[in-house]
Amino acid sequence: MHQVECCLGFQPRFGALDAAFDAFYVYEYFHNAGGFAAVPFVARGRSGKRMFDEHGAPFCQAGRPMSLKYTFQCKTTLIPHERGRYVCPLLHPTKTGEVCPIQHENWEKGGCISTIATSPGARLRYQLDRESDAYKKIYKQRTATERINSQAVQFGIERPKLRNRASITNQNTLT
Repeated sequence: MHQVECCLGFQPRFGALDAAFDAFYVYEYFHNAGGFAAVPFVARGRSGKRMFDEHGAPFCQAGRPMSLKYTFQCKTTLIPHERGRYVCPLLHPTKTGEVCPIQHENWEKGGCISTIATSPGARLRYQLDRESDAYKKIYKQRTATERINSQAVQFGIERPKLRNRASITNQNTLT
């Protein structure tokens, strides 16, 4: 995106990307620019739909805001970032004596646990309204790039079989 900014002279406000770009840092980048990233949601693990309270804490399956137990630096991913471990609000920071109203499967092991990036982009990933007209309008622009990619495949220039850059440049210019 730094190269895109250098070419355009400004930070783009919107991005129309495929599901491979469904990551917190993509949503955060476009949010900081004053827009949003139109990216299809990819459900990973058990987490499909997630809700958050006004402070950014995720709700547990029983509909209660979870408590932040601790944060840590995740260095095993493409982009190192801070993640938070959220735990059952009935057991942390103090035990309330209540029993989980939905009888969560992990209640006997310490209740529900959720680990999520603490950046705003992690929440935006779940909260983006993918049914809105604005989202659909931006995402529709992605089809133009897909047509260009399809033409590149038809012309045989998507994965050049030549050995040096000058030959590839020449072939692409001629094509």
